[in-house]
This record gives sequence, structure tokens and C-alpha cells, in this order.
Amino acid sequence: MTRAILLPAAGASRRMRGRDKLLEQVDGVALLRRSALRAKATEAYVAVTLPIASPRRAVLDGLDLTLVEIDAAEGMAASLRAGAAWARDIGASALMVALPDMPDITTGDMSALWAAQAEQPDRPLRAATEDGQPGHPVILPQRVFPAIARLMGDAGARAILKDHPPRLH
Repeated sequence: MTRAILLPAAGASRRMRGRDKLLEQVDGVALLRRSALRAKATEAYVAVTLPIASPRRAVLDGLDLTLVEIDAAEGMAASLRAGAAWARDIGASALMVALPDMPDITTGDMSALWAAQAEQPDRPLRAATEDGQPGHPVILPQRVFPAIARLMGDAGARAILKDHPPRLH
């Protein structure tokens, strides 16, 4: 089973008042690089979507991953479409979407989700918070890739998760 992880990193960080949250340091490492390292440690293939000519590219130097430049003005859907197309092209059975601005998500968290996903590989799976609320990351099986290809705007995968309710883990 080929596993793929998408780190959608094309957002504008508008709430950061001019600073780029993905370049902020956490324990001496840029948040985007930290997230990429954790994703790579799961032994999955990893892709990062970036805005065209982004300075974020520099913090990913030396990492064995795929960089996909997108038009960030299209919203989150552009990242999801690019990620699903990449996952399809590498023959992935599922795509984990892991938001790179969540420093508390560990390699162990991602690995536990992959293990749980193997129990019902054709159904979406979503991490749950400690109090049972839907959270992140989300794993989308290959069968929903065509629906991802039709997404538009900045609503992310909400419509897909409504049509294909995920299990929580």
C-alpha cells in the first residue's frame, strides 16, 4: 500500500499580521520543516503545496519530498486538487492531509492514523480531539480522489466529508 501525505502550505497567513507562521521557529526549526520531517518519518511519500516563488521553499531544502507550486489565490481547493492528482500519479491508496501549522501533531499521531486507516481502507478517517471532536489530520481514500478533483474555493474537503462521513480515531 502506497501512502501519501499532503502538507498544504500555500495559505497567506493573513492572521499573522505580516509574519509567516510556517516560517516561525518551534524548538529552533521552522514550523513547515518540522511538519515535513515528521511526515517523512512515517515513511510515506510527502508533497508540499506552495505559492508560486515562495520563500517557504528554502526551509524544505535537502528533504526528499515533492514540491508543488499552485495559485494560492484559488484557495485550499487548489492544494487539495494538486495533492490528489500527485497521490493518484504515484499510485497511492490514500492521501493524508496534514495541516503544517499544527506543531503538536507528531509522527506517532500520523502513524497511528495510518494503522487505523488500514482497518477500513475505503472510508475516510479523521483524527479526533481528546474530547471526541473531529480534528486533523484527515485520510482520504483513493475512491474520493475524483471528488477532490472537482473542489473549488477555500472550503477544503468539507463537502467530501459530508458526502463520505469519516470514521474518527
